[in-house]
Amino acid sequence: MDSDLERALAWAEWTGAHAMPLFAVALLGLLVGAAVAVVSVRRYGGRIAKGPLPRTVLLSVWFVIGAGMLMATAALFAEMMEALDADEEIGQFDVRLTETLSRELSVSTLRFFGAVTHLGDPMPLTLLVLAVAALLIARRQTSLAFAWSTACAGGAVLNRVLKQIFERVRPLHDHGFASADGFSFPSGHTSGSVVVYGMLAYLCVRLLPSRWHLPGALLAATLAFSTGWSRVFLQVHWASDVVAGFAVGFAWLTVCMAAIEMARRYARS
Repeated sequence: MDSDLERALAWAEWTGAHAMPLFAVALLGLLVGAAVAVVSVRRYGGRIAKGPLPRTVLLSVWFVIGAGMLMATAALFAEMMEALDADEEIGQFDVRLTETLSRELSVSTLRFFGAVTHLGDPMPLTLLVLAVAALLIARRQTSLAFAWSTACAGGAVLNRVLKQIFERVRPLHDHGFASADGFSFPSGHTSGSVVVYGMLAYLCVRLLPSRWHLPGALLAATLAFSTGWSRVFLQVHWASDVVAGFAVGFAWLTVCMAAIEMARRYARS
């Protein structure tokens, strides 16, 4: 066994043995980052929009951000396509981490994440999308309702297409706290949660008073992050499935928000 593989397996065992503290630290870091982002947008976003930069420059920045996210995600997937084999380091890391989690996690932890994971189930997300779309239409925000529905539905279609391309088999899971079938890569619960809850936070910033912006962003980040990693803790997805789900979900979310902002600013010009 080469040294790189040994390090990967050792890291997988250490990560599995300290899964909950690592999850808490990572979630805290994410919430701090989300808070900084919201405060920065609130403080500087309006100044930039009203500043000396031409409207075309601002639109170009949005386009570059969206295109950059897509290209970065495509590059990540290209690398992972060759590294997901069970004999490669990522594949071995996934297997060892799943095995360690199955030994280390308590029944109460599995039960908790078994409840959390339903926040990313297709049915609750679909009902949420329909309810928000209906509310937007009732408020005569038809363009925003169309953008919201298209972003959420497009993310689901994109994930399904990627699953058919990779055709990765799921890990075995027989603890009874969650079940899943179909292909594994990338995680649909993860990407769906990122897109739906992320778009919901965007609508919160667009439509609600400023006092709701920070709580909305923090709640969306918590729901998406917790739902994604619940799939690893419940051993219905490999860790790399969830990482890929976060990547594709965030890339698609960025593209959608960029497109909405571009359309919005063009409409005002």
